[in-house]
Amino acid sequence: YDIAIIGAGPAGATLARLIGESYRVLLVDKRNLTERPDSFSSRKCCGGLLAPDAQRMLSKLGLGLPKSVLEEPQLFVVKAVDMEQGLERYYQRHYINMNRQEFDRWLLSLVPSGVEIRTNCRLKSVVPEDSSFKLIFVQDSKTYVERSKILVGADGATSKVRLQALSRISFPKKYFAIQEWVEGDKNFPYFTSLFDREITDYYCWTIPKGDYLIIGAALHPKQKTSEKFNRLKSKLRHRGFEFGKTVWREGAFILRPVKTRQVSTGKKGIALLGEAAGWISPSSAEGLSYAFKSALFLAEALRTKPDGFEKRYYEKTKELRRNIFLKNLKSHFIFNPTLRKTVMRSNLRSMQMYQP
Repeated sequence: YDIAIIGAGPAGATLARLIGESYRVLLVDKRNLTERPDSFSSRKCCGGLLAPDAQRMLSKLGLGLPKSVLEEPQLFVVKAVDMEQGLERYYQRHYINMNRQEFDRWLLSLVPSGVEIRTNCRLKSVVPEDSSFKLIFVQDSKTYVERSKILVGADGATSKVRLQALSRISFPKKYFAIQEWVEGDKNFPYFTSLFDREITDYYCWTIPKGDYLIIGAALHPKQKTSEKFNRLKSKLRHRGFEFGKTVWREGAFILRPVKTRQVSTGKKGIALLGEAAGWISPSSAEGLSYAFKSALFLAEALRTKPDGFEKRYYEKTKELRRNIFLKNLKSHFIFNPTLRKTVMRSNLRSMQMYQP
């Protein structure tokens, strides 16, 4: 193959769609994305909200969401809650509420037929050779060996491509996200951001999703995550959140690049996309817009010829590094209790909610 893409999420599938007519491409994902899941166990741990930045990228890519991807309710309000200081504010922001698994399946369906797609296929190891990479995969208990001139890691926060091939590069700060799908109260038509240093120095959230309410938290991996998550649920109940039994619990690592040097675009025939590179907002953990942007920039870098694509890709992502830098500045106002208190009490850009 000319290019092997590991990970068929938004970043990998978008890149395959953009370059699939020009190169011999292998697209691999460890999930079974070709069949509709009939249980929670096959779903990706994700809140499934498409933020305005990601919506703009879909527009730029000439895409419109199919109805099958959408979930109820659609959200127009963010409720920010400082649980330590007892402050609540509402901010207008339009998120598209969607089924993340259906979203990924839809993006994969747009990939050209000439691309070799293998799902339920796991990358086992990467062996650099003179002018290519030897890739060893496991699929249905069988081992396969393929070779590719260029290797693209689009395999998320725990990227095996980055770990095996670029292990000396500094990694972003890592959190463990826990989400529970609980029987929900339908009176929560907003996305809630919750701040409490007793639980995490990052943030927690609730998202209504059809008949359920998602309760989530980004926690330090080695600091009693289950205990802190249960404490979050207890505090939510004391604040008036009403929810029933837990239907499903899931978890995944997420990254938080606190310095731009923790982001890597790759080198020596390897490119990293999306969260595998560290492209994710350090202030909100939003990653879909970065997935689309990094895929577009790499496609543009590969458009003329493959030689020297690494430098062109790095140059094109300057605006993303600048964005990460600015989001880190913004983080000081969001996660510093004193600054957050000042901003929330100023009522800057907040709005009054009226209840009948």
